[in-house]
Amino acid sequence: MAPARRALVIGNSDGIGLVLTRRLLDEGWQVAGLSRRPSPLDGAPGYRHVVADVASPGYRRAVEGLPAEGPVDVCVYCAGVGRLLDVADLDAETEVFRVNLLGAAETAAAVLPAMLAAGRGHFVGLSSIGDGISTQAPSYAASKAGLSSYLEGLALVLRPRGVCVTNLRFGFVDTKMAKAAVRPFMITTARAVDVIFRCLRRRPARLTYPKRTAVLAWLLGAATALRLWLAG
Repeated sequence: MAPARRALVIGNSDGIGLVLTRRLLDEGWQVAGLSRRPSPLDGAPGYRHVVADVASPGYRRAVEGLPAEGPVDVCVYCAGVGRLLDVADLDAETEVFRVNLLGAAETAAAVLPAMLAAGRGHFVGLSSIGDGISTQAPSYAASKAGLSSYLEGLALVLRPRGVCVTNLRFGFVDTKMAKAAVRPFMITTARAVDVIFRCLRRRPARLTYPKRTAVLAWLLGAATALRLWLAG
């Protein structure tokens, strides 16, 4: 019998990460998870959980200690935060970058060397269609823009060495992260996990879903670019 596939899911105590973890376990994967809060799945057969904050100084050691039997086949970075801009509290903006961008980079630095040594593996980062310029949540948009750029650069460099990297750009998903007053074409967490499994099968460098939300984002980006041009 072939050994069970092994996955590491970061940010999985709720939302997309929790639904993804359940689905992986249901399909026979061995899963390790990490999040700031305990997981409702802790103790489930085939599952191991660690409580840690991706923005904490000890995060890298926590990640490196999770896969106990060699490199994982898949690592999915689901951790993310989003804040609407409050110009009276700009210090809060820095947390968004620590979680959305630096946490993902720390995770990549922790898990990719073992994948490269094995010549196989898949790293998936959940970015956003909103990775452009935003006046409502500039830290979220900028951190996701950095994440998208980083993932796609890694994808081009690592694929010839057997390791795949996917930049998965979602629109609105029905989680606590969806804070906008208007959320067009919002999808369920179950649908989002279906898309992640599509990524795991096809291993694209970039996948944007849904496309019609991307069209709206492009139009908003064009309007913002016009505003910047007029302001200049």
